[in-house]
Amino acid sequence: MIELPLRDPCDLCEGMAGREERWAIIDEGEFTLTVINPWQFEIGQCCVITRRHVATLLELSRQECAAVMVAAKRVAEALVRAYQPLGILTFQNNGVYSGQETPHFHFHVVPRQPGSDWGIGPPQLATFDGAGRRRGTPHDSSGDAQRRERVRACASQLVETAALIRSNLPE
Repeated sequence: MIELPLRDPCDLCEGMAGREERWAIIDEGEFTLTVINPWQFEIGQCCVITRRHVATLLELSRQECAAVMVAAKRVAEALVRAYQPLGILTFQNNGVYSGQETPHFHFHVVPRQPGSDWGIGPPQLATFDGAGRRRGTPHDSSGDAQRRERVRACASQLVETAALIRSNLPE
């Protein structure tokens, strides 16, 4: 059984209900919302979330799976237009042992640039030259709280970033 993080109320459900201003909406679909991530480890980092509260990939319907990928591709195209990144990182965590922090399905879409303050993220980043850690160096989580504080964007920055991405969405 996959162990899920505990968070009540769910911050993504609260955001969809309009009670969390930090989740600025970039795009909407029948099954998904694409939102700006309040922690901008990379400028333009966003998440595709499901409208229905489900915790993991294993709980998604086929329609939701398809809608997530369509939304992710759409926002990736906008990120390429807006930021000309070196690459686009996509990832999704299922359970606390994979790094999931919120018990609501969300799919990260991240424009990768040199000099990021990533630090927290998928373990495969540790092996990329210039991704924040030298090969073979284990992640030291002691600085994670300070790093999160450094990359937490204010509401006005989030709204501005979301507007830029939204203006670059394909027709």
